[in-house]
Amino acid sequence: MKKVILSAMAVMLLFSCQNDQADSTDLATSAVAHRGCASTEVLAAQMAADPTLAIKMNQIEAFTQKAMLTNRLVNGKVQIPVVVNVLYKTAAENISLAQIQSQIDVLNEDFNATNSDYNSVPALFSGVKANVGISFVLQAVVRKATTLTSYSTNNAMKTASQGIAPTTPTTVLNMWSCNLGGGILGYAQFPGGASATDGVVMDNNAFGRTGTVSAPYNLGRTATHEVGHWMNLRHIWGDATCGSDLVSDTPTHNTANYGVPAYPHYSTCSGTPVEMTMNYMDYTDDRGMYMFSTGQKSKMASLFVSGGARASFGI
Repeated sequence: MKKVILSAMAVMLLFSCQNDQADSTDLATSAVAHRGCASTEVLAAQMAADPTLAIKMNQIEAFTQKAMLTNRLVNGKVQIPVVVNVLYKTAAENISLAQIQSQIDVLNEDFNATNSDYNSVPALFSGVKANVGISFVLQAVVRKATTLTSYSTNNAMKTASQGIAPTTPTTVLNMWSCNLGGGILGYAQFPGGASATDGVVMDNNAFGRTGTVSAPYNLGRTATHEVGHWMNLRHIWGDATCGSDLVSDTPTHNTANYGVPAYPHYSTCSGTPVEMTMNYMDYTDDRGMYMFSTGQKSKMASLFVSGGARASFGI
Protein backbone atom coordinates (compact mmCIF):
# COMPACT_ATOMS: atom_id res chain seq x y z
CA MET A 1 0.00 0.00 0.00
CA LYS A 2 1.46 3.34 -0.99
CA LYS A 3 2.05 5.79 1.81
CA VAL A 4 -0.59 8.50 2.27
CA ILE A 5 1.09 10.88 4.71
CA LEU A 6 2.97 13.58 2.86
CA SER A 7 5.85 15.64 4.17
CA ALA A 8 5.89 19.35 3.47
CA MET A 9 8.94 18.86 1.28
CA ALA A 10 7.33 16.11 -0.79
CA VAL A 11 4.18 18.17 -1.22
CA MET A 12 5.86 21.36 -2.27
CA LEU A 13 8.35 19.83 -4.68
CA LEU A 14 5.39 18.96 -6.90
CA PHE A 15 4.23 22.46 -7.69
CA SER A 16 6.07 23.48 -10.81
CA CYS A 17 7.72 21.87 -13.79
CA GLN A 18 10.50 23.23 -15.92
CA ASN A 19 12.69 22.17 -18.79
CA ASP A 20 16.46 22.13 -18.52
CA GLN A 21 18.77 22.59 -21.45
CA ALA A 22 20.93 19.65 -22.45
CA ASP A 23 24.72 19.77 -22.25
CA SER A 24 25.87 22.73 -24.33
CA THR A 25 29.03 20.88 -25.30
CA ASP A 26 26.97 18.67 -27.60
CA LEU A 27 25.56 20.94 -30.30
CA ALA A 28 23.47 18.13 -31.71
CA THR A 29 21.51 17.76 -28.48
CA SER A 30 21.78 21.17 -26.83
CA ALA A 31 18.75 22.46 -28.74
CA VAL A 32 16.58 19.64 -27.37
CA ALA A 33 15.28 20.48 -23.92
CA HIS A 34 13.86 17.96 -21.48
CA ARG A 35 11.43 18.25 -18.63
CA GLY A 36 12.84 18.83 -15.18
CA CYS A 37 11.41 19.31 -11.70
CA ALA A 38 10.38 22.21 -9.50
CA SER A 39 12.56 24.88 -8.02
CA THR A 40 13.35 25.33 -4.34
CA GLU A 41 12.05 28.89 -4.61
CA VAL A 42 8.51 27.56 -5.11
CA LEU A 43 8.87 25.40 -2.02
CA ALA A 44 10.13 28.30 0.06
CA ALA A 45 7.46 30.72 -1.15
CA GLN A 46 4.57 28.31 -0.59
CA MET A 47 5.78 27.29 2.86
CA ALA A 48 6.31 30.91 3.90
CA ALA A 49 2.87 31.91 2.66
CA ASP A 50 1.00 28.93 4.13
CA PRO A 51 2.82 26.69 6.63
CA THR A 52 -0.36 24.59 7.04
CA LEU A 53 -0.40 23.51 3.40
CA ALA A 54 1.01 20.05 4.10
CA ILE A 55 -1.73 19.47 6.71
CA LYS A 56 -4.42 20.55 4.23
CA MET A 57 -3.08 18.23 1.58
CA ASN A 58 -2.89 15.31 3.99
CA GLN A 59 -6.57 15.90 4.78
CA ILE A 60 -7.40 15.95 1.08
CA GLU A 61 -5.42 12.74 0.54
CA ALA A 62 -7.17 11.01 3.44
CA PHE A 63 -10.56 11.99 2.00
CA THR A 64 -9.47 10.80 -1.43
CA GLN A 65 -8.41 7.39 -0.21
CA LYS A 66 -11.64 6.98 1.76
CA ALA A 67 -13.76 8.02 -1.23
CA MET A 68 -11.96 5.51 -3.44
CA LEU A 69 -12.30 2.67 -0.91
CA THR A 70 -15.97 3.29 -0.13
CA ASN A 71 -16.99 3.72 -3.78
CA ARG A 72 -18.32 7.20 -3.22
CA LEU A 73 -17.29 8.24 -6.70
CA VAL A 74 -20.05 9.29 -9.06
CA ASN A 75 -20.17 7.98 -12.63
CA GLY A 76 -21.45 11.29 -13.96
CA LYS A 77 -19.35 13.51 -16.19
CA VAL A 78 -17.38 16.44 -14.84
CA GLN A 79 -17.28 19.50 -17.11
CA ILE A 80 -14.69 22.14 -16.24
CA PRO A 81 -15.16 25.74 -17.43
CA VAL A 82 -11.82 27.27 -18.43
CA VAL A 83 -10.70 30.89 -18.57
CA VAL A 84 -7.42 31.47 -20.38
CA ASN A 85 -5.51 34.58 -19.31
CA VAL A 86 -3.03 35.73 -21.95
CA LEU A 87 -0.20 38.04 -20.93
CA TYR A 88 1.98 39.38 -23.70
CA LYS A 89 4.75 41.85 -24.41
CA THR A 90 5.29 40.83 -28.03
CA ALA A 91 2.80 39.97 -30.77
CA ALA A 92 3.97 36.35 -30.73
CA GLU A 93 3.15 36.06 -27.02
CA ASN A 94 -0.41 37.21 -27.71
CA ILE A 95 -1.34 33.71 -28.83
CA SER A 96 -4.28 33.23 -31.17
CA LEU A 97 -7.70 31.90 -30.30
CA ALA A 98 -6.91 28.93 -32.55
CA GLN A 99 -3.86 28.09 -30.45
CA ILE A 100 -5.88 28.42 -27.24
CA GLN A 101 -8.66 26.22 -28.59
CA SER A 102 -6.11 23.62 -29.67
CA GLN A 103 -5.06 23.27 -26.03
CA ILE A 104 -8.67 22.82 -24.90
CA ASP A 105 -9.03 20.18 -27.62
CA VAL A 106 -5.96 18.33 -26.37
CA LEU A 107 -7.24 18.32 -22.80
CA ASN A 108 -10.58 16.93 -23.95
CA GLU A 109 -8.87 14.21 -25.96
CA ASP A 110 -6.40 13.21 -23.27
CA PHE A 111 -8.94 13.17 -20.44
CA ASN A 112 -11.49 11.25 -22.52
CA ALA A 113 -9.19 8.69 -24.16
CA THR A 114 -9.85 9.99 -27.67
CA ASN A 115 -6.22 10.98 -28.27
CA SER A 116 -4.90 9.36 -31.44
CA ASP A 117 -2.05 7.63 -29.57
CA TYR A 118 -4.24 6.10 -26.84
CA ASN A 119 -4.15 2.75 -28.61
CA SER A 120 -0.35 2.82 -28.42
CA VAL A 121 -0.56 1.88 -24.73
CA PRO A 122 1.28 -1.47 -24.39
CA ALA A 123 -0.73 -4.64 -23.71
CA LEU A 124 0.84 -4.83 -20.22
CA PHE A 125 -1.03 -1.66 -19.22
CA SER A 126 -4.15 -2.06 -21.34
CA GLY A 127 -6.13 -3.31 -18.36
CA VAL A 128 -5.55 -0.11 -16.39
CA LYS A 129 -5.57 2.56 -19.09
CA ALA A 130 -8.43 4.93 -18.35
CA ASN A 131 -11.00 7.22 -19.87
CA VAL A 132 -11.05 9.82 -17.10
CA GLY A 133 -14.34 11.28 -18.33
CA ILE A 134 -13.60 14.93 -17.53
CA SER A 135 -14.22 17.55 -20.19
CA PHE A 136 -13.17 21.16 -20.58
CA VAL A 137 -15.08 24.09 -22.05
CA LEU A 138 -13.44 27.38 -22.97
CA GLN A 139 -15.51 30.02 -21.21
CA ALA A 140 -13.49 33.16 -21.93
CA VAL A 141 -10.13 34.53 -23.01
CA VAL A 142 -8.75 37.54 -21.13
CA ARG A 143 -5.85 39.41 -22.69
CA LYS A 144 -3.51 42.00 -21.22
CA ALA A 145 -0.36 43.66 -22.50
CA THR A 146 2.56 43.72 -20.07
CA THR A 147 5.89 45.48 -19.86
CA LEU A 148 7.47 42.42 -18.24
CA THR A 149 9.82 40.42 -20.41
CA SER A 150 9.13 37.21 -18.52
CA TYR A 151 7.52 35.74 -15.42
CA SER A 152 8.76 33.30 -12.78
CA THR A 153 7.04 30.93 -10.35
CA ASN A 154 6.20 33.67 -7.82
CA ASN A 155 2.60 33.92 -9.10
CA ALA A 156 2.99 37.55 -10.22
CA MET A 157 1.04 36.74 -13.39
CA LYS A 158 -1.99 36.01 -11.19
CA THR A 159 -2.15 39.50 -9.71
CA ALA A 160 -4.05 42.46 -11.11
CA SER A 161 -1.00 44.71 -10.76
CA GLN A 162 1.43 42.55 -12.76
CA GLY A 163 -0.87 40.21 -14.59
CA ILE A 164 -4.50 39.05 -14.54
CA ALA A 165 -6.33 38.04 -11.38
CA PRO A 166 -8.17 34.70 -11.64
CA THR A 167 -11.83 34.56 -12.60
CA THR A 168 -13.99 32.85 -9.93
CA PRO A 169 -11.35 30.18 -9.22
CA THR A 170 -13.69 28.06 -7.07
CA THR A 171 -15.80 27.23 -10.13
CA VAL A 172 -13.45 27.93 -13.07
CA LEU A 173 -10.07 26.51 -14.02
CA ASN A 174 -7.87 29.50 -14.74
CA MET A 175 -4.94 29.03 -17.08
CA TRP A 176 -2.31 31.68 -17.71
CA SER A 177 -0.30 31.85 -20.94
CA CYS A 178 2.82 33.99 -20.66
CA ASN A 179 6.54 34.01 -21.27
CA LEU A 180 7.99 31.98 -18.41
CA GLY A 181 11.66 32.61 -17.75
CA GLY A 182 14.39 30.17 -16.81
CA GLY A 183 13.29 27.53 -19.31
CA ILE A 184 10.13 26.83 -17.30
CA LEU A 185 7.32 25.10 -19.19
CA GLY A 186 4.56 25.49 -16.62
CA TYR A 187 3.39 24.86 -13.09
CA ALA A 188 0.16 24.09 -11.28
CA GLN A 189 -1.36 24.59 -7.87
CA PHE A 190 -2.60 21.50 -6.09
CA PRO A 191 -5.99 21.46 -4.35
CA GLY A 192 -5.67 22.96 -0.89
CA GLY A 193 -3.84 26.13 -1.92
CA ALA A 194 -5.19 29.68 -1.85
CA SER A 195 -7.98 30.53 -4.29
CA ALA A 196 -6.18 33.72 -5.32
CA THR A 197 -3.38 31.66 -6.89
CA ASP A 198 -5.32 28.60 -8.01
CA GLY A 199 -4.88 27.36 -11.56
CA VAL A 200 -2.26 26.40 -14.12
CA VAL A 201 0.48 28.56 -15.65
CA MET A 202 1.92 27.73 -19.06
CA ASP A 203 4.68 29.09 -21.23
CA ASN A 204 3.13 30.29 -24.49
CA ASN A 205 5.57 28.14 -26.47
CA ALA A 206 4.17 24.98 -24.86
CA PHE A 207 0.49 25.98 -24.95
CA GLY A 208 -1.59 23.90 -27.39
CA ARG A 209 -0.41 22.24 -30.59
CA THR A 210 -0.33 25.03 -33.13
CA GLY A 211 0.94 28.60 -33.37
CA THR A 212 4.01 29.39 -31.25
CA VAL A 213 4.61 25.87 -29.88
CA SER A 214 7.86 24.10 -30.57
CA ALA A 215 8.97 20.46 -30.36
CA PRO A 216 9.30 18.40 -28.25
CA TYR A 217 6.50 20.26 -26.40
CA ASN A 218 4.23 20.86 -29.38
CA LEU A 219 1.35 18.47 -28.64
CA GLY A 220 -0.23 20.19 -25.64
CA ARG A 221 0.81 17.52 -23.15
CA THR A 222 2.48 19.95 -20.75
CA ALA A 223 -0.99 21.27 -19.89
CA THR A 224 -2.32 17.71 -19.55
CA HIS A 225 0.47 17.03 -17.04
CA GLU A 226 -0.13 20.28 -15.14
CA VAL A 227 -3.91 19.87 -15.04
CA GLY A 228 -3.20 16.40 -13.63
CA HIS A 229 -1.38 18.15 -10.76
CA TRP A 230 -4.30 20.59 -10.40
CA MET A 231 -6.44 17.46 -9.94
CA ASN A 232 -4.14 16.13 -7.20
CA LEU A 233 -1.95 13.72 -9.19
CA ARG A 234 1.68 13.39 -8.15
CA HIS A 235 4.62 12.69 -10.41
CA ILE A 236 4.64 9.01 -11.20
CA TRP A 237 8.01 8.45 -9.48
CA GLY A 238 6.78 10.16 -6.29
CA ASP A 239 9.53 12.80 -6.38
CA ALA A 240 11.93 10.35 -4.75
CA THR A 241 13.99 7.37 -5.84
CA CYS A 242 11.47 4.52 -5.97
CA GLY A 243 8.95 6.88 -4.38
CA SER A 244 5.16 6.65 -4.25
CA ASP A 245 2.65 8.62 -6.31
CA LEU A 246 -0.12 7.41 -3.97
CA VAL A 247 -1.79 5.46 -6.79
CA SER A 248 -1.92 1.66 -6.53
CA ASP A 249 -1.92 0.69 -10.21
CA THR A 250 1.10 2.67 -11.41
CA PRO A 251 4.46 0.83 -11.27
CA THR A 252 7.20 2.09 -8.98
CA HIS A 253 9.66 4.21 -10.97
CA ASN A 254 13.30 4.83 -10.17
CA THR A 255 12.96 8.49 -11.07
CA ALA A 256 11.69 10.71 -13.89
CA ASN A 257 12.03 9.56 -17.48
CA TYR A 258 12.92 11.93 -20.32
CA GLY A 259 12.66 11.93 -24.08
CA VAL A 260 10.82 8.88 -25.44
CA PRO A 261 12.19 5.78 -23.68
CA ALA A 262 12.26 2.51 -25.57
CA TYR A 263 9.68 0.00 -24.31
CA PRO A 264 9.96 -1.94 -22.08
CA HIS A 265 11.88 0.26 -19.66
CA TYR A 266 12.55 -1.64 -16.43
CA SER A 267 12.76 -0.13 -12.98
CA THR A 268 15.49 -1.29 -10.60
CA CYS A 269 13.12 -0.76 -7.68
CA SER A 270 11.69 -3.73 -5.78
CA GLY A 271 10.25 -6.29 -8.21
CA THR A 272 11.92 -4.60 -11.22
CA PRO A 273 8.56 -3.60 -12.77
CA VAL A 274 8.22 -2.23 -16.29
CA GLU A 275 7.83 1.51 -15.87
CA MET A 276 4.73 3.26 -17.22
CA THR A 277 6.80 5.82 -19.11
CA MET A 278 3.85 6.76 -21.32
CA ASN A 279 1.88 8.08 -18.35
CA TYR A 280 1.07 11.79 -18.46
CA MET A 281 2.62 12.25 -15.02
CA ASP A 282 6.11 11.20 -16.09
CA TYR A 283 8.53 13.72 -17.69
CA THR A 284 8.74 12.25 -21.18
CA ASP A 285 8.37 14.37 -24.34
CA ASP A 286 4.86 15.22 -25.52
CA ARG A 287 4.83 12.39 -28.06
CA GLY A 288 5.98 9.93 -25.39
CA MET A 289 3.01 10.37 -22.99
CA TYR A 290 -0.52 9.24 -23.78
CA MET A 291 -2.35 7.64 -20.83
CA PHE A 292 -3.77 7.98 -17.33
CA SER A 293 -4.40 4.90 -15.18
CA THR A 294 -7.64 3.74 -13.57
CA GLY A 295 -6.23 4.61 -10.15
CA GLN A 296 -5.38 8.11 -11.29
CA LYS A 297 -8.90 8.46 -12.68
CA SER A 298 -10.41 7.53 -9.32
CA LYS A 299 -8.09 9.92 -7.51
CA MET A 300 -9.09 12.81 -9.76
CA ALA A 301 -12.79 11.98 -9.64
CA SER A 302 -12.79 12.02 -5.83
CA LEU A 303 -12.11 15.75 -5.88
CA PHE A 304 -15.51 16.51 -7.34
CA VAL A 305 -17.82 14.49 -5.08
CA SER A 306 -19.57 16.06 -2.09
CA GLY A 307 -16.90 16.93 0.45
CA GLY A 308 -14.12 16.79 -2.13
CA ALA A 309 -11.54 19.53 -2.46
CA ARG A 310 -13.01 20.71 -5.78
CA ALA A 311 -16.65 19.83 -5.11
CA SER A 312 -17.62 23.40 -6.04
CA PHE A 313 -17.08 22.40 -9.67
CA GLY A 314 -19.75 19.73 -9.20
CA ILE A 315 -20.62 16.61 -11.17
